[in-house]
Amino acid sequence: MPAALPDKRRVTGSYLQPLLEAAAARGVTPQALALAAGLPAGALDPLPDSLAAGTYVQLLEVGATLADDAHFGLHVGERVKLGTYSVYGLILLSCRDFAQALQQTARYEILAHDLGRSALSVDGERACYTWTSNFGSASRHLAESVFAGIRTFGNWLAGQTLPEAAISFMHGPGAPLDEYVRVLGVAPQFDAPSHSARFDAAILAWPVPNADVGLYPILQQHAEQLLARRALEQDDIVAQVRAAVIRNLAQDRVRLASIAEALELSPRTLQRKLAEAGASFQQVLDQARFALAQDYLRQPGLSLVDIAFLLGYQEQSAFSHAFKEWAGMNPGAWREQAARG
Repeated sequence: MPAALPDKRRVTGSYLQPLLEAAAARGVTPQALALAAGLPAGALDPLPDSLAAGTYVQLLEVGATLADDAHFGLHVGERVKLGTYSVYGLILLSCRDFAQALQQTARYEILAHDLGRSALSVDGERACYTWTSNFGSASRHLAESVFAGIRTFGNWLAGQTLPEAAISFMHGPGAPLDEYVRVLGVAPQFDAPSHSARFDAAILAWPVPNADVGLYPILQQHAEQLLARRALEQDDIVAQVRAAVIRNLAQDRVRLASIAEALELSPRTLQRKLAEAGASFQQVLDQARFALAQDYLRQPGLSLVDIAFLLGYQEQSAFSHAFKEWAGMNPGAWREQAARG
């Protein structure tokens, strides 16, 4: 039997900070947390750059026990700040509206943690945010900390208290409901099929107050560079190709040969690695272009000609034709629909 691959899932030190603060508020020191989790005494103080995601999950559980806090996860989420989310927190501040902010969360939260993944879907007048944990055996504190953090940061981002959302958790109730109402604004449903929040889709069109949308392309490029570095460390060829494509789109250097050269591979080797990962070069290229196109179409200052250039097309007509194949409508119609929320 082959040896198990090392678990490379991580949590940044900034994402760990709210947990340490919530524990400290209840008299639990970093040293006590480390000892209870089987870590060296100085593992958490000073704050590490990162730690294993599994260790973070364990710290949530031992923190709840040492603090004798049945709502520890909620109290960790309450202490989320802009810096908690590292680079992608800054990206959220440059988003035009909440729809874009949630979409960027799904793309870039991996830069803060490997605890789970976000997804957003819209069905008519209702929207649904779903969070899928990478640690199915974790205590309820993990999911509750994530949703409390989103609520806390969302209120801060909006500059007001967000309307109530119908929140559901997969786990059962483990503590009195009054604290859920205080932190989340509503008593959740428990024993549900997924961790989710359903809300009025009109909220997605809410603007982000004081957003500096001009910084978005710069911050996104930086975030993509970090994703590329991460993909290289984890030998994720699809992510490496996607990042290389994004870096080279505007220079029209996104043919297989040029991307292979950028990754120091032969075209044949790159094709083989992608096939082994269940992907093709054209799929990765189209997905990268489509995701970026949606981002750019939400920026009112960019014309269709500008967007076509940024995506590496020589002619606007070629971009429009490709976008219609991806989205089922031309980019102008998609932009109008997005503007209406």
